[in-house]
Formats: sequence, C-alpha cells, structure tokens
Amino acid sequence: MNILLVEDDYLLGRSTARLLESTGEHRVRLTHKAADVFKHCQSGTVELVIMDVDLPGTFWQEEEVTGLDLSRLLKSRAQTARIPIVLLTANEADADQGSLLSEALADGIYPKPITDANEFSRLLQHFKGGRGFQGLTASAS
Repeated sequence: MNILLVEDDYLLGRSTARLLESTGEHRVRLTHKAADVFKHCQSGTVELVIMDVDLPGTFWQEEEVTGLDLSRLLKSRAQTARIPIVLLTANEADADQGSLLSEALADGIYPKPITDANEFSRLLQHFKGGRGFQGLTASAS
C-alpha cells in the first residue's frame, strides 16, 4: 500500500516509516508540510494517509494547522475525500475519543509510537483498495 505519513517529528517519522516498510507490504512517504500533503494526495498515488494529530509548525495558507485540520480539508475535497485517514496520537486519552474522528472526518485513530508493525499492518488492511472502516480505534497492547 502507498502510504503518506504526516509527522512533524522527523526521527519518529523515519522510524515509523521503516517499521511499516519492514513488513514488505507498504511504501511510505514522510512529510510534515501541508503543501506536500495536498500535492501527494491529489497525485492519485496515495492509498492511505497516516496523520499525527498535533503538527506544531505546520502551515497551510499562512495559518498554522493541526492534523485534524488537514484531515478535515482532505475529506472535504472531492479529489481526496475517498483517501482513508488514520490519525496517530501520543495522548492515550485521545485514542479513545470518537470526537476526534468526527471532528477530523477521519477513518481511524491509533496510539503512537507504533511498536508492532504486524499488528498495525493488520489494522491497515481494512483500508486496502479504498475500503473504509469508519471509526477504527485501537489501543497498543
């Protein structure tokens, strides 16, 4: 699966990308720039977006945005609305709140850091081929 990983912490993003790619099932492109998010998603090659909830220092049209904002913007555009989005949050309490999903119009939420690539890949299979699994939540075990 072609995944766009949106993460402001470069080291965490690289380690997450390597972890996902280690399964041999995914190719991951990493960015923290809003312009890159839209460019890659509009290219038609992104099958899934994995987005950090908090993205300090990320700007779109001269305003600071969060992962929730970017998710909502992607879902509100016809060209990118069908791309599944899984939110990542370091705040364990957030992972249990459906309000984040509805606010972001996202398809799933998962706690970070991702420590088990195989478990996470199994969850991502719900999105393969554009299938959605509205409201997917998971907790690290």
